[in-house]
Amino acid sequence: MYTFERDEPSTRWISVVFLQGEEAEDLLSVIDREGPISAIYRLKHFDHGDETIEAALVNGYVYDAVPAGSTDHTIEPFGSPYALTYSDTFGYVSLLRRYEPEAEPNFAPSDVLAPFERTPQSIADAWMANPTAAVSATSGQRVVAL
Repeated sequence: MYTFERDEPSTRWISVVFLQGEEAEDLLSVIDREGPISAIYRLKHFDHGDETIEAALVNGYVYDAVPAGSTDHTIEPFGSPYALTYSDTFGYVSLLRRYEPEAEPNFAPSDVLAPFERTPQSIADAWMANPTAAVSATSGQRVVAL
């Protein structure tokens, strides 16, 4: 039997803003009247780009999935970098943004990369002088003369 392993999530989420109490009540009213997309547009101004990312990383507000409880409503508009989570029961509103950390480059180990021992010109000169000896001198490397 083959067990499928889950891949690491390609997208993570950072918290942009979390409002509760009176501030959240105003937005919950907006959601009731105008819908959740309107609330997302109103909360977008809390997103300050890299500053928001840094604050979320420092404070640990980075998630593998949109955090939501059993009483929460979660809206992820198609094509939008934002997700809105809100709860009428507990009186809060949260805006999150997709965060894709930059992949760190995977460099090959330095012992794998060997510098050329001979210049292309010296290989060509050796080949022109004696084609059969030049091939054996390159220790199995393929030499092409143009």
